[in-house]
Amino acid sequence: MLDLVLPRRCVVCGAPRTLLCAGCLDGLPSLTPPLCALCGAPTVWPVARCRECAGRRLAFARARSATEYDVAVRRIVRSWKDRGLRSLGASAALVIAERLPPPDADVVTFVPPDRGRRLERGYHPAEQLARAVAAAWGLPCESLLTRAGGARQRGLSRSERRRNVAHAFSGDARGCRVVLVDDVYTTGATAHAAAKALRTEVEVVTFTRATRSS
Repeated sequence: MLDLVLPRRCVVCGAPRTLLCAGCLDGLPSLTPPLCALCGAPTVWPVARCRECAGRRLAFARARSATEYDVAVRRIVRSWKDRGLRSLGASAALVIAERLPPPDADVVTFVPPDRGRRLERGYHPAEQLARAVAAAWGLPCESLLTRAGGARQRGLSRSERRRNVAHAFSGDARGCRVVLVDDVYTTGATAHAAAKALRTEVEVVTFTRATRSS
């Protein structure tokens, strides 16, 4: 009945009867080698550190992403996070599970939201994503971090993003190998701050990653 009143359409191409059609799902851009071994950015040749992470102290061991943040992916992320189309989170998790091999880890966790955003949305996209990915990989998912502050990152410059989340997280997962899940990797500032709080070996996994050309 709801589809008669508010018919579903693909958020990318507008095809009827689905929020994300098979063609658009299969056509999401992959991040293919060569990639930076640390932050996962596309590079001309394999490197241990690229120009995006060279000279920076990053608390995570490496970061991987399933897609590149292009126009189609941007529509998916915004529809999922800002329009409340929660089923798109399951699609994002499916893409991660299909494109990224399971990590050698003990537990999956997620970047916690600020309280206002969670109340506004009624759910937390990163937690939804982490729990679905953990289930696909056969790993437990636990809430290991708390958020003490930090305003929204959207619209901030690279330096502003780093300052904004520098002391936003607390937690301790020493003794565990952790996969830290988030929806988007933009500058790595949030991933670094969260991984630093965990005080252990952390691998970052995101649905999508912004690149210099994104």
